[in-house]
Amino acid sequence: MTAPIRSTCPYCGVGCGVLLTPKSEGGLQVEGDPEHPANFGRLCSKGLALGETVGLEGRLLSPQVDGEKATWDDALGLVADRFKAAIDQHGPDSVAFYVSGQLLTEDYYVANKLMKGFVGSGNIDTNSRLCMASTVAGHKRAFGTDTVPGTYEDLELADLVVLVGSNLAWCHPVLYQRLSAARAERGTKVVVVDPRRTSTCDIADMHLKLAPGSDAALFNGLLSHLASSGEIDSDFISKNVAGFEDALASARLDDPSTTGIASDELAAFFRLFAETKNVVTVFSQGINQSSSGTDKVNTIINCHLATGRIGHPGCGPFSVTGQPNAMGGRETGGLANMLAAHLDLENAAHRDAVQSFWNAPTVPTAPGLKAVDLFDAVESGRIKALWVACTNPVISMPDGERVAKAIEACDFTVVSDLNAVTDTAKLADVVLPALGWGEKNGTVTNSDRTISRQRAALLSPGEARADWEIFAEVGRLMGWKDAFDYRSEADIFREHAELSRIAGDFGKDFDISGLADITDAGYDEFEPQKWPVSDKKTGGRFFGDGVFFTPTGRANMLAVTSQVPQAKLDEDFPLRLNTGRARDQWHTMTRTGMSAKLSKHLAEPYLQIHPKDAEIAGVKSADLARVTGRAGEAIFRVWVTDDVPVGSPFAPIHWTGETAAASTVAKIIPAFVDPVSGQPESKSAAVKVERLDASWYGFAMSTRAIEPTSKYWARVPTASGLRAELAGTETDLDWVSYAQSLLGIESEPVAVIDPKSQVVRLAFYEDGLLVAAMFFAPDPVAVSRDYMVSLLGTDAPHVLAARPGQDVRDPGPTVCACLSVGRNQILDAIPVNGIATVEFIGECTGAGTNCGSCKAEIAQLILPQNQPIAAE
Repeated sequence: MTAPIRSTCPYCGVGCGVLLTPKSEGGLQVEGDPEHPANFGRLCSKGLALGETVGLEGRLLSPQVDGEKATWDDALGLVADRFKAAIDQHGPDSVAFYVSGQLLTEDYYVANKLMKGFVGSGNIDTNSRLCMASTVAGHKRAFGTDTVPGTYEDLELADLVVLVGSNLAWCHPVLYQRLSAARAERGTKVVVVDPRRTSTCDIADMHLKLAPGSDAALFNGLLSHLASSGEIDSDFISKNVAGFEDALASARLDDPSTTGIASDELAAFFRLFAETKNVVTVFSQGINQSSSGTDKVNTIINCHLATGRIGHPGCGPFSVTGQPNAMGGRETGGLANMLAAHLDLENAAHRDAVQSFWNAPTVPTAPGLKAVDLFDAVESGRIKALWVACTNPVISMPDGERVAKAIEACDFTVVSDLNAVTDTAKLADVVLPALGWGEKNGTVTNSDRTISRQRAALLSPGEARADWEIFAEVGRLMGWKDAFDYRSEADIFREHAELSRIAGDFGKDFDISGLADITDAGYDEFEPQKWPVSDKKTGGRFFGDGVFFTPTGRANMLAVTSQVPQAKLDEDFPLRLNTGRARDQWHTMTRTGMSAKLSKHLAEPYLQIHPKDAEIAGVKSADLARVTGRAGEAIFRVWVTDDVPVGSPFAPIHWTGETAAASTVAKIIPAFVDPVSGQPESKSAAVKVERLDASWYGFAMSTRAIEPTSKYWARVPTASGLRAELAGTETDLDWVSYAQSLLGIESEPVAVIDPKSQVVRLAFYEDGLLVAAMFFAPDPVAVSRDYMVSLLGTDAPHVLAARPGQDVRDPGPTVCACLSVGRNQILDAIPVNGIATVEFIGECTGAGTNCGSCKAEIAQLILPQNQPIAAE
């Protein structure tokens, strides 16, 4: 039997190792790699379902120019000619690249070298600007470099882990598992700081529901308490830290009561932090995606520097990244204000060294345009030629409608991606087919600096090429043949590693020069390892020795005062919209959206809203709500819950023009940014919520295409086709004709139409087997959805009943996506006369025994059953 291929998951920054085994019938079997130091064999629901996402449906298999198939020679010749013409006529800053944290390090390196070293512009930015730029800026201000001090092991060695703006259970499930296990085994205390009650709160000893945006006030309050209670490490500060007095003075100007957290809870948290030696503070998008995100990062770092709790086992501030190679992008200079190897674009010595190493004609002397400014320049016409690689800015950038119009009006736009039907690719002049995960080779770096290999396990589809090959060929066509004459990924990696030697010589943190002589065979067999890798230092933690990378060698504490979000609330827009991720989806769903299993838990875009806000807005659960901001509007299914605070509803980011055209969050996010990092404020849009007065609601399922045109629709795959939620404002529709048009079916259905209730149920059969069904009603449709879609392709005699018969048990909506366990299966497992636990349910059904992200939901299901019956 052929040994599995060791690779790395393409989703979040945890960087889990996976074992890939190609199936004889096509596709992949995917398992966790027990030897990988990030996950030790664990995988989340998304990782487990990777094998369902490698099909070729929707793939771009050849280059397209103006919507027509073209040869690679013609397409790349056109790209090179148009970019050269723009540079010749308008200068190097008239062109731009916008790339992605889902590129591999080798892709990133070549793109950065092409733009900064040979085009001569800093105009290459990345969608990591939307995720982690504030952390990069905060790290550089404090440490002198973008250095992650600790490792994942610190989560297991800490006595206290503080999670700030991080729903670890849903966004980094394997780290959540590691922390949960440490809590069970050694009593690790966990504090969650988040306006929402999330699944992560299931393991929290304390949940601090702070007011949205008030994180800096909280950590300034903590710093003040640490100083007044004598928990400052004066010796560490005097030897290794600058700016303590100013930072403390500024912190004392902040009032922690503005967080909205009760004074006794604040006091308990401050005492816990102060009295616990080994503390890790994990932070993520809830901190970064703010117009003062960099300041928030520095308030967290300040508390660790002031106590010397950094660089030692179980201690330190820890940023967890959202993309698989956000770190690799940072290492290769993928951000507009950076050079490769963590060198500084505005440092003349660094520029000269990189220019000499590359033998480049020029290196820009000033930073390029950051993401929001970059698309502003596209809109104004200053950018004449734009190349977007492996990302979908129409959906992910704030003020998405404006971004779409800007790209559409750009003189020349290139998109290299897997699919030609993304919202951005549809607007491009040239679309280039790129290899995707499972098809390409290279390296990625995870959140704790571990470099891992991604390896190809599938044949290249059609004419698709690796992104580095595409960038390199354009570089050669533009006249720089020798600089881009790479034979393989290993060639690029060796050059990347050799360039890092220069960074090491400048005293920088990123130095993997110990890998500069790696052979092709060594690259093929590369084992995961943390950087740095040099004769000076290999792996481990930073800053425990008190040595930092600033000009003085001291860390900087920053004087920070809390700022309110830039989006102003008023009578017209009284609510502050929070945004984030759903448990089983990823970014804009171009991969996870192919998995029927991952679409079962939450199958459509939703708005969590507090009961008080729901009452004011006139909405209830299962209604549809129109959410309007100053930039635009979107429609979501209503989920009334007190998990979110009053005044701050929540919506996930994933849905696009291909999956739910009216529900794109980017349409309602204004383009406010952090002035230091340039990161957009994605979690604080001012909005109003109103009930969508739909005339009808529908549910459709089909073994074929479903092409909705209604006011609202959301479409996801099933095991044998598609399903869709629908709603419209039309009246007096001919339901049969409408269904036939929607489903592309000419045959007449079996129908049940009740004029009194206005309920319509239609079933379409071919050769005695169900191929499609539609259900309409004046209110949200009551259908056992997961059970109903299982009937596609069967004789389905009772499909129009819309629920199982008495002899069939409906599993109910999926709770555990990993093992496909439904709500009713969990309820059935609860003892009639006994106390159920989450562990007991896991033993009975398997639910919650893999990634654990559903445990909080299971606990909520069994809680009512465990309440004692009151005596009559």
